Amino acid sequence: MATQSTPVLILRPSTGFLRLHLRDLWEYRELLYFLVWRDIKVRYKQTALGAAWAVLQPVMTMLVFSIFFGRLAKVPSDGVPYPIFAYVALLPWQLFAFALTESSNSLVASQNLITKVYFPRLVIPISSVLAGLVDFAIAFVILLVMMLYYGIVPTAAVALLPLFLLFAVVTALSVGLWLSALNVKYRDVRYTIPFLTQFWMFATPVAYPASLVPERWRALYGLNPMAGVVEGFRWALLGKEHAPGPLLWVSVAAVVVLLIGGLRYFKKTESTFADIV
Repeated sequence: MATQSTPVLILRPSTGFLRLHLRDLWEYRELLYFLVWRDIKVRYKQTALGAAWAVLQPVMTMLVFSIFFGRLAKVPSDGVPYPIFAYVALLPWQLFAFALTESSNSLVASQNLITKVYFPRLVIPISSVLAGLVDFAIAFVILLVMMLYYGIVPTAAVALLPLFLLFAVVTALSVGLWLSALNVKYRDVRYTIPFLTQFWMFATPVAYPASLVPERWRALYGLNPMAGVVEGFRWALLGKEHAPGPLLWVSVAAVVVLLIGGLRYFKKTESTFADIV
């Protein structure tokens, strides 16, 4: 009498230069949704002010910048009122800083999940990055009110704003992939993240315009991908005549290199996460 054999699923580490298995990510899209929703609920659970934190942080930072950089230091703002000049830059920066911090610690924070079941590990840092879009959307409402108050009408370039938002998300993800994988192996990586984000902010034209950088160095300045993101947001929203130009394209190229390298390193070390996390 023939016996029916039980099917066996064998999981092996991916091989090749860059095997992303995007089909697996699509199959686990519901898990991605629930992880994003979990991160959002954890962020606002048992908080006194709730979603107001998404507004307080960029607004208070904008006020500090306006007093010390705009009024006292007289930092130029390309002919735009300094408060809105700073706030437009703070929106993508806060999204980047939040996504970078959360994605860098995401694998270690999800160690119970990683060690028990199989799923594409890329889902975890991606969900941490996407969760930051809720704060961005809430803070963006304040920007619309400020634009109405200052009488700023965006040009047709505002149609490209979703692309610059995607650019900011991909930038955070590309760096977060590196740091999240490194953080699994070297736990002191998390202690460098606050210093990294603080230093990175002052290396990014948030409190000052990129026009202060000498023109011959401006394209090289684009190696900081957030410089391209911030200048792109200002161009799209504030009706500036001149596009970021070479600075933006250098930033795009830098993000492509970071993303490919981050994906390659993440996939290379993915098979060891459950053993050492």
